[in-house]
Amino acid sequence: MSNYSKEIPHTRREIEQQPELWVKTVKQLSEEKEKMEQFLHAIEKKHSHARVIFTGAGTSAFIGETIYPYVRRAIRNKGWESEAISTTNLTANPYLFLDKEIPTIMVSFARSGNSPESVAAVELAERLVDEFYEITITCNQDGALAKRKQGEDRQLVLILPEESNDKGLAMTSSYSTMVLTALYLFSEDKTSFAETILAVSSAGKEMLQECADLIPRLLETEFSRIVYLGSGVFEGLSRESALKFLELTGGRFPTMFDTSLGFRHGPKSILSSGTMVVVYVSNHPYTRKYDLDILKEIYSMEERGKLVVISGNQDAEVEEYSDYQITIPLAGKEDIALAFPYVIFAQLFAYETSLHSGISPDNPSPTGVISRVVQGVQIYPFEGEN
Repeated sequence: MSNYSKEIPHTRREIEQQPELWVKTVKQLSEEKEKMEQFLHAIEKKHSHARVIFTGAGTSAFIGETIYPYVRRAIRNKGWESEAISTTNLTANPYLFLDKEIPTIMVSFARSGNSPESVAAVELAERLVDEFYEITITCNQDGALAKRKQGEDRQLVLILPEESNDKGLAMTSSYSTMVLTALYLFSEDKTSFAETILAVSSAGKEMLQECADLIPRLLETEFSRIVYLGSGVFEGLSRESALKFLELTGGRFPTMFDTSLGFRHGPKSILSSGTMVVVYVSNHPYTRKYDLDILKEIYSMEERGKLVVISGNQDAEVEEYSDYQITIPLAGKEDIALAFPYVIFAQLFAYETSLHSGISPDNPSPTGVISRVVQGVQIYPFEGEN
């Protein structure tokens, strides 16, 4: 690994604390279980159909993109449908995304809760949707979203442990703990979910150990850009992984994300000897076939960079058709469980590449091109009707 200063950077500490923080977060959430269930049950009792919109800006938006394919299946029995729409899109186009007559539960993810678009999105929804319900999942109890006041039957606020409120610029602990919180909220069997998180926590600790071995070897290779590929819940995770690398390296390494099948449809033109590709392999036997196909295809190409595979199953084909592999022992678990240790790899790889490039991971944008809470956003009044 790289040489560190005596004072451990916030970002490194916030990445490494996650396995323990996941267990702590579930314990805290269990104390609010009754409040959550009563809130959701009251909406279910009142409406035979509702839409759940997962929203946020940047990494907070990618939380929704990661979880909604899984959650939509979990809430179907309620007559609910889920989707992920960023606050940046909602705020600029409320007339396209907000439906006056459809009961809507907006789940806002927010590290600070002070992003202008995040506040504007819920205010627009409250105004334009007849039956609007607001759930805020945030790391900051003092943020604007956490302090919004609606009636108790209309608003649920879940505050995460203080450790999740990252001090570093890039979202790390905040991403994974907000993912966890939303999954817990919509889980039908919260006791079983808590048990799964114990296994996930152990897998996260193993990932930290695996990264300590693999990442220094990756940094010895020559690469100038990186691609993350994954399907289903891993599409959102791949997008977050690509952003993390871009953010923490100050934009020095162009990044891309796609699905295993989608990559062939044009994006594959990014491949070169300097392009590293990371593939998140699914545990689902059907989806896994497509992941393995793209592995074989890329591996056979002459003009390519290193191919890295992160998997939850030992697989001879993975080992044969990749240059580097990490296998985390979560065989039999759904892909959403794999997302937790997988994201640790992406975060640590970005962090170490940042250090290796002479950049401060806590402040990879010293000129202020990006900031912890977005700056310079003008929110305009919406005059139209939905």
